[in-house]
Order: sequence, then structure tokens, then C-alpha cells
Amino acid sequence: MDIRRFRSFKEGVYKYSFAMLAFASLVFLLGIILTLFMQSWQVFSTIPLTDMVFGKHWYPTHEDAAFGMWPLMAGTALVTLGAMFVCVPIGVGTALYIHELAGQRQRAFLKPLIEVLAGVPSIVYGFFGMVIVAPFLQDLLDIPTGLCAFTASLILGIMATPTVASLSEDALSFVPRSFREASLALGANRWQTLTKVVVPAAGSGISTAIILGLGRAVGETMTVLMVAGGAAAIPKGIFDPVRPMTSTIAAEMGEAVMGSLHFSALFAIGLILFLITLGVNVIAEVVSRRFRLKLGLGR
Repeated sequence: MDIRRFRSFKEGVYKYSFAMLAFASLVFLLGIILTLFMQSWQVFSTIPLTDMVFGKHWYPTHEDAAFGMWPLMAGTALVTLGAMFVCVPIGVGTALYIHELAGQRQRAFLKPLIEVLAGVPSIVYGFFGMVIVAPFLQDLLDIPTGLCAFTASLILGIMATPTVASLSEDALSFVPRSFREASLALGANRWQTLTKVVVPAAGSGISTAIILGLGRAVGETMTVLMVAGGAAAIPKGIFDPVRPMTSTIAAEMGEAVMGSLHFSALFAIGLILFLITLGVNVIAEVVSRRFRLKLGLGR
């Protein structure tokens, strides 16, 4: 009887200990949200939200300060959209080749290489883009500067490619082999099986990979700070210098006076960026759950 009570007590300790660890992440999340709201409340209570979101000028240090975030949001959207045009076809194509077409030796070489690319620090990509890619594109395309939205999109797309490729390959691996065998038995060739059966079956998982790649591109800081050009103006084209939201926070937080309106506005940018990233992750989780339920992999 004493042994049973001791075992029950030990199991209870384990249960509540792990429960506390699980809820600790929720506490940290609530703390981040509360901090962002508290620090950005000053600018929200001073400037109308519509003027901040749709304002066309960001001059936080001028005598007549302007805190319009529209140029920053437009730069973020342009760079992120360009990055998706790079990473989606390369990442999904890489996953399809590794899982469906590559031989055992090629798979053993390519898969670890992708993981290595995912672990490269972002500042290394930034140095590569600033020193190599930007001057090359400036000479090749005959543009005024290579530090522009196009260069930032290209580098961000390369950075997000390992995420999309790895998760897409995992989604393809969850497709039952019986799907392929049934398609081939019905007379479909390998290409028809790949495009008509395998990809649709893994569609939700691939969509999740793309959404998480989008989140990686939206939240990147150092790379866009180094290669995007740093111009807080509404871009007229893909070859214009831009300043995304993340690089604005990184570049200006050190010079903003604590407690000032500028300081609060930077926290407001962080809050908006946090909500965007949170929405992206929630969508990815919903899509991933639908994918698991569709294939009967659990709730």
C-alpha cells in the first residue's frame, strides 16, 4: 500500500511539474503581449491608429515628427512577397526531387546540405548579400544601387528555402505508399502520379511549409537591415531601396530616448509585427491539423 501511494505521489509530481513547464510558455507569451501593449500605449493614445497605419511619412526624429508606418509595411510586404516567389518553387521543387526522384546517394547528400543552410546565421547571409550579390546585381541590371528590395527578396528567399524544403519533404513522406501503388496500378505514369496524387495528398502539409517560410521571411531582421537599402519611403518598384518593419526597429531602437514617443512607436511596430507573425503561425497550425486529420494521423 505504501509503495502504491509513493508511486501515485511520484506520478502526480511528474504530472504537475510538466504541466507547469507547459504553461510557462503561455506565461511568457502573455508577458510579451502585455509588454508590447504597455510600451506602445503612449503612441496609440497620442496619434490616431489610422494615421499611424496609413500615414505616408516616417520621420520620428524631425521637429515635426511623423510616425506613418505605411512605407515600412509596404516595404515589408514587397520584400516578403518577393522572397516567396523565390523560396516556394525552389523549396517545393527540392522536396519533390529529394523524396520522389533522387537516388539514395543524392538524398543522403542533399538532405544534410539543406539542414546546414537552415543553420547558417542570418548575418552571414547579410554579409554575402551586401558584399557579393548587391554589387553583382547593380552591374548586371544597371540599377542605381544593389541594396534594394529585389536583393533583400532574393536573400530572404534563399534563407527561407531550407524551411520550405524540409517541411515539404516531411509532408511528402507522410503520404501512404499505397496511394502511389494504386495510381501506378491504374496505368498512371510517374509524373502523373506525382502531380495528380502525391502533391494533392500532401497539399496541406506543403501549404504549412510555405506559411512557415512566410513567417521566417516576415520576421527576419539583420539581412534586410544590411541589404534592403534603408529608405523609409513607399517603394515604386522592386528595385527601390526599402526599410521593412524589423530593420526599422533594429536601426532606431538604439537612438530612441526611452519613454519618448519615438520609443513607443517602435514598440507599436513590434506589436503589429508580432500580431502578423502570430496570425501566420496560427494559420500554419490550423492547416497542419487539417492535414493530419485528412490522413488519419491523429487529432
